[in-house]
Amino acid sequence: MSPDRSSEFVNETVDPPIRGFLHTPDTPTAEVLILTHGAGGNAQAPLLRALADAFSNAGITVLRCNLPYRQLRPFGPPGPGDAARDRAGLKNAVAAMKQGAPLLASVARTGDFPEPGHKGRIFLGGHSYGGRQSSMLCAEEPDLVSGLLLLSYPLHPPRKPEQQRTQHLPDLRTPTLFVQGTRDPFASIGELQQALKMIPAKTKLLPVEGAGHDLGFKGKATRAELPQIILSESQQLFGR
Repeated sequence: MSPDRSSEFVNETVDPPIRGFLHTPDTPTAEVLILTHGAGGNAQAPLLRALADAFSNAGITVLRCNLPYRQLRPFGPPGPGDAARDRAGLKNAVAAMKQGAPLLASVARTGDFPEPGHKGRIFLGGHSYGGRQSSMLCAEEPDLVSGLLLLSYPLHPPRKPEQQRTQHLPDLRTPTLFVQGTRDPFASIGELQQALKMIPAKTKLLPVEGAGHDLGFKGKATRAELPQIILSESQQLFGR
C-alpha cells in the first residue's frame, strides 16, 4: 500500500457530525468520492484506504468517513435504531463536499483560492452496511449524487437467502456499480444479478473471483490490482 497522504477531516457544526479522512490530489479534478465502511469496520479499513489511494491518484478527491454509530462506539455493529441517523450523516457529508470542503483542503496545500462551492460530480459508496445505507439514501433522494459504488452489497444475512434486503431497489435511480466476491455469503452473483433487475437506473456488476465479503482485504492480505480495476469500471459506467 502506498504511503497515507490523507488528512483528518472533522465538521462538528452539523448533526450528525462528519469525521473521517480527506484525500486531496495534487491536481484535483472536479469530482469527489465519499466512502464509508461496513458494520464491523471503520474508515481506516484497508479496502477503503486502497480505494481512496487509487481514486485520488486519478485526481478524484476522496472522503473516507466514519458513520455516526461508529463515531459513538469504536467497536461493534450498528444497532436497530442507527440506520436513519447513519443516512443523515452521509447526507451531511455529501452537503459538505458540495459546499467546497475539498477546495478548502486544496487551499491549505497550494495557497490558491478558487471560487467557493463545488461544481463537479459527487459519488457515494461504501462497503456492506455502509453501501446499503448509501443506496437507501439515494433511493430516498434520487438527485443527491451522480453515482453509487457498492462493495459487497449485503443482499441478505448469511445462510438466510429468504430475508432479501431489496425493498428500496425499485426506487433506486442513481447509476450504480456493484462489486461482489464470488464467495460472498451475503449474496451470490446469481442472486445479485436477479436483484439488479429491480433497479431502474443503469447498473453494472463486477464479480471478484474467489473473494469473500472482504473482497480479499483481510488483515494484511490485499488484492493489489482490485482498486485500479474498480476505478476503471466506475469511469466506464459513470463516464469521465
